[in-house]
Amino acid sequence: MKDGDGAVLVTGGAGFIGSHAVDALLARGHAVVCLDNFDDYYDPAVKRRNLSEARRSDRFTLIEGDIRDPGALARVFASRPISRVFHAAARAGVRPSLHMPLLYEEVNVRGTLQLLEVCKDKGIQNFIFASSSSVYGACERIPFRESESELKPISPYAATKLAGEHLCRTYAALYGIPITCVRLFTVYGPRQRPEMAIHHFVRLVEEGSPVPVFGDGSARRDFTYVDDAVAGILAALDRPHAFEVVNLGVSHVVELQEVIRLIEEAVGKPARIEWRPLQAGDVPVTFADIGKAISLLGYAPRTTIKEGIPAFVRWYRSAAGSGGVVS
Repeated sequence: MKDGDGAVLVTGGAGFIGSHAVDALLARGHAVVCLDNFDDYYDPAVKRRNLSEARRSDRFTLIEGDIRDPGALARVFASRPISRVFHAAARAGVRPSLHMPLLYEEVNVRGTLQLLEVCKDKGIQNFIFASSSSVYGACERIPFRESESELKPISPYAATKLAGEHLCRTYAALYGIPITCVRLFTVYGPRQRPEMAIHHFVRLVEEGSPVPVFGDGSARRDFTYVDDAVAGILAALDRPHAFEVVNLGVSHVVELQEVIRLIEEAVGKPARIEWRPLQAGDVPVTFADIGKAISLLGYAPRTTIKEGIPAFVRWYRSAAGSGGVVS
């Protein structure tokens, strides 16, 4: 991206990953338009705080609205000339999607389609869709490769993300919009959503409250620090392709029990484990093959889980100590 290009639209730009992308783009000198509806999936005050730095910039424009609303999208594209899009807005979370599948379909599928319909007529130079490792679901071949033909999503959330990828592929083919779908693998770090495992566990260990662990603690995840994920997203924005699907992970898996041990070490307190039955929608492992991201994007994740968890704990304590809303 060049400074003279149009603005970058970040949908869901007040959320965890979206707000980090907004800050990184502004730091690079770009104009940014953020569209966010500040829904109540978690405290909207948290999301507003995520944008506290961005709102000081005259290159930042915030539009409060919903991706399902054509009027909100019209306001977005009337606010500044937009050349690139990072579409992160979505109803997130595997477990809540089991209880609200129709809402997840409406936001994640119809909302994505609504945005693509607008973008096809706007001369968008590059469109990045925030997909998820959950699309692999119960795939047995690991590490997960983008060429995997037997995707087995096992939650409505995962199914909506896969549907979003298919819509992106269709619009890239029909209308020539350069699109890259980035499959994000268990992103964590400062501003992580309060219900996500690392944030949730850190808060409970700090409080001395029981830590619920579903299953036997052997579930493995490819934990990706948010700075690495955002670096991959910006690299994708810099490098348009006709259509690509790219994993953004670390290609290193960690058992949940080890994550808890690292949290205990960083917090300085023991965790009180409360064992619970495995939940529907949970998969035993996520494991990214990142060879394609390395070759196409120059992607190079740098933060290990042993570095990332203490960094998150420092952020958590700083935010809580300054009176900020963290949960």
